[in-house]
Amino acid sequence: MKEYLELIWTFIKIGCMTFGGGYAMIPVLEREIIGKKNWVTMDEVMDYYTIAQITPGIIAVNTATFIGCRRKGPLGGIAATVSFLVPGILVMIIISVFIKRFAEYAVVRHAFAGIRIAACALIIDTLFKLLKGLFKDAVSAVIFIAGFCLQSALSASPVLVVAGAGVLGFFMYGMKKDPSGTIPGKNGEDAGRKGGRP
Repeated sequence: MKEYLELIWTFIKIGCMTFGGGYAMIPVLEREIIGKKNWVTMDEVMDYYTIAQITPGIIAVNTATFIGCRRKGPLGGIAATVSFLVPGILVMIIISVFIKRFAEYAVVRHAFAGIRIAACALIIDTLFKLLKGLFKDAVSAVIFIAGFCLQSALSASPVLVVAGAGVLGFFMYGMKKDPSGTIPGKNGEDAGRKGGRP
C-alpha cells in the first residue's frame, strides 16, 4: 500500500507541474521519476513516448499509464493515470467557471503569457534531450535523415514516415543484432533490463 500511495502522490505532483503538454512533461519526469525515484531510465521513458505517440489518447496520460504499469502492474497503471489526471481536471473545472472573470484582469493575462513562454522553454529542453539520446549509431542517423527529408522536402504523410521508419528500423536493427541478443544502442543491456522487469 505504501508503494501505491507513493506512486499516486508522485503523479499528482507531476499532474500539477505539467504545463505545455506531453513533451513539456519530460523534464518533470526526469527529475521526479528518474532522478528522485529511480523507477525507470531515460531510455525507457523515450520508449514509452514512442509507443504513446502511436496509441490512442494523450501522450502524457499514456506515458503515466506505462510508467505505473512498469512500477506496479495494471493497478499501478490505473493509479498513475487517475492521479495524473485529477489535478488537470480540477484546474479545468475552476478555470471554466471563472475564466470570464479572471480573463479581465491584466495580471492573469500576463501570467498566461509567462506560462506559455515557460512551456515553450520546457519543450525546447525536451527536444535537446531527445536529440542527445537519439543518434546511438549510423542506423539511427539514417532513419532520422530519411524521415526529416521525406517530411520537410516532400511533405510526406507523417503516418507513412513513422510506419516506414518502424519497418526500416526493424530490418536494419534486426540485421545488426548479435548472437547474444543485444540490440545496438542499448549500452550492452538486453531488452529485459537485466535483473529487472521486461
